[in-house]
Amino acid sequence: MEFIGKLIDGANSFLWGPPLLILIVGTGIYLTFRLGFLQFSKLPYALRLAFGRRHQDRKSRGDISHYEALTTALAATVGTGNIAGVATAVVLGGPGAVFWMWITAFFGMATKYAEAILAIKYRRESADGTMSGGPMHYIERGMGWKWLAVAFAVFGSVAAFGIGNLVQSNSVAAAVTSTFGIPAWITGLVLAVFTGIVIIGGIRSIGRVTAFFVPIMALIYVIGGLVIIVMNLHLLPGAIGLIFKDAFTGSAVAGGAIGAVIRWGVARGVFSNEAGLGSSPIAAAAARTDHPARQALVSMTQVFIDTIIICSITGIVLVMAGQYAGGLTGAALTSASFESFLGSAGSYIVSLGIILFAYSTVLGWSYYGEKCFAYLFGDRSILIYRIVFVVMVFVGAVAALELVWNFADMMNGLMAIPNLIALIALSGVVAAETKDFLALVKRESGQIADDAVGQSSAQ
Repeated sequence: MEFIGKLIDGANSFLWGPPLLILIVGTGIYLTFRLGFLQFSKLPYALRLAFGRRHQDRKSRGDISHYEALTTALAATVGTGNIAGVATAVVLGGPGAVFWMWITAFFGMATKYAEAILAIKYRRESADGTMSGGPMHYIERGMGWKWLAVAFAVFGSVAAFGIGNLVQSNSVAAAVTSTFGIPAWITGLVLAVFTGIVIIGGIRSIGRVTAFFVPIMALIYVIGGLVIIVMNLHLLPGAIGLIFKDAFTGSAVAGGAIGAVIRWGVARGVFSNEAGLGSSPIAAAAARTDHPARQALVSMTQVFIDTIIICSITGIVLVMAGQYAGGLTGAALTSASFESFLGSAGSYIVSLGIILFAYSTVLGWSYYGEKCFAYLFGDRSILIYRIVFVVMVFVGAVAALELVWNFADMMNGLMAIPNLIALIALSGVVAAETKDFLALVKRESGQIADDAVGQSSAQ
């Protein structure tokens, strides 16, 4: 077992080294220029689509609303990485790692947009009438590379058991035991039951639950972090200044290693929002929408919410607390930082965040995994996958999982490679769909203006 662990560690060091990180960020930069910096110019419009009076054509094909598709994807991405992952980045890369997380997120928004467009354009209708889409479908139908699509589906279905199941239920059990003293097996049993109740109904059930659940869990954590920042505003300028200074000097890392700052900031940013990994477009493909780009804009806001808002709050609080050089790391560091400002209430907020974030990740990844599995073995295999997935939730809560963490990281990296190849190869399709949509929006704006003039004249 020790040999296997060292083998996986070595594979991860290579896989998640500079080449893949450069490919992920480079794809985002390439798409950003090709799409005319759309993630900046259209972000307000995208946020209105997601949270305002949402454009929803009930006649459009799809299973869930724009908002439900967004919250399902957020459920999967807003996880322990927002709490433990950011802390790891700050410890290993210094405060400047937060800046490079921001950079990764801004370019990652273009990547997420492109993934969603392709997922909807190349989705298909399953035997039960639900939609199936994602990298495996746009690789096969858009590029004609069936073998690469199969590779992605294999990596995705396995990764769902790792990063989306075992490690999440283990994190929940550990948090519940340390905070409330409840045995891990009880937590695992309860978590498995609630997971089964939700995922047995498929994407419509998951969408309804996440639409209610995700805003609540995010607000609890965000409000807790904002209270700390507002109550300690005198520390904020120094923290922001240190983040920017350290981003280009690496002064907080031994030897001033600027490479470590960039590497850990980019790596944890990618792990947090999953832009480029190919997971969230599977949820986007289920959305009811009249145009692929409309849901793609909504999907783009996922990165903004996950990294620019939630991860930023974690990072700023960590830097303000200044405990990142004291030997703690991961969730323990974030908990200690919150506690230093809010007392025991701070640790409860972090523990509750871990529990809710991890459970939501289980729900989101259960859908990703079953769609990858169904691509490989047919829609009839979904029930089997769901049953095994629920059983593994319990196993994860009671097992030691250091090896699983590393294996999950490896599967995520392997998912990214086929997806990034497809994004670059099909970037022309993304650009064409975007051009068509912008023309549609222009026509809609003109129609709204004409209607307003007509109503005014009638009055």
